[in-house]
Amino acid sequence: MGFSPDWLALREPVDHASRDADLLAQAVTHAGSEAIVVDLGSGTGSTARAFGDAACATWQWRFVDGDKALLDIAQARHSGAEQVVFDLRNIDQLPLDGVRLVTASALLDLMPLVWVTVLAQRLRAAAIPFYGALNYNGVMRWVPPHAADADVTAAFNAHQRTDKGIGPALGPTASDAAAQVFAQHGFDVRLGDSPWELGPAEARLHDHLLIGIGEAAAEAGCAQAGDWAANRRATVAQTAGYIGHTDILALPRKVGE
Repeated sequence: MGFSPDWLALREPVDHASRDADLLAQAVTHAGSEAIVVDLGSGTGSTARAFGDAACATWQWRFVDGDKALLDIAQARHSGAEQVVFDLRNIDQLPLDGVRLVTASALLDLMPLVWVTVLAQRLRAAAIPFYGALNYNGVMRWVPPHAADADVTAAFNAHQRTDKGIGPALGPTASDAAAQVFAQHGFDVRLGDSPWELGPAEARLHDHLLIGIGEAAAEAGCAQAGDWAANRRATVAQTAGYIGHTDILALPRKVGE
């Protein structure tokens, strides 16, 4: 489940532009000033940069990831942040002392339902809000269309549900499943769209993405995936792509509500 710094850097501008601005602002409001904020699967710290310096100048970030090399990059870019090398499989042991907000980006779709359930239980017990952005929701489309788009998308979505090292991943069902779990555990849940909308300016990111989609779809048994990826990559500078994502903000209800 590791990611390269180059891939994370390539996707960061589109990630930042795609987030639901209203949910991001609400997360800032509910965390308040001088907050300790835990970022799960933080990578190089892109989530912190998405919030911006003005919004969280007084926050103390706690970057949590299993990849020490990525954490070193994050800490170099955010010198005041705390670095925690942590196996996300052990979410029941996540350090939450004094925390006012837990965040994650492009993470929930990699996780199994039981992981999300334990996270919701831990955060409810501590009355901590959760903001999870950029969860893949299963929607992909392109202009112009290709005859194999639907088959490739179906195969890719099936691949997204496979085990990523922790258990069968939620994949494209992540946001809906997480919304249900958090609601059942005493949170008010709000969802927002955060799609990648890829045009000629994002051709390099789009090209790398097409490679990954094609490989995953082929692994899931789509015989057309290789030719589909080659065709789409050959015309990527003239193609528009839409990759659906959903953001979630879960706010703990007061006792008795």
